[in-house]
Amino acid sequence: MRWEMALVMIVIRDVPDRFHGFLSSTMLEVAPNVFVSPRMNPGVRARVWGVMSDWHRQEGRGSLVMVWRDMNAVGGVGIANLGDPPREMFEADGTWLVRRRAGPAGNAL
Repeated sequence: MRWEMALVMIVIRDVPDRFHGFLSSTMLEVAPNVFVSPRMNPGVRARVWGVMSDWHRQEGRGSLVMVWRDMNAVGGVGIANLGDPPREMFEADGTWLVRRRAGPAGNAL
């Protein structure tokens, strides 16, 4: 089995220090609160995001966004969010755009 290894980027905002410490141990911090890994396989990406998700559920503050190459996703970019505001990619007239995802009542956030 061949693992696809792609660039992964995680951006954090207003989260407890342990998020920063954990990401610093697994990825490169290329700018304040911007972490990248040039070759991360999907299994490692899922484990890192699982840790972030568990901690975010416990803490309930701040936000994180992760992006990676995903040839099956819109625009070839996978996006995962924790906290606000969640975003999604969509195509409009041949152009890729990013919008805030609809809230629970169906209204845009």
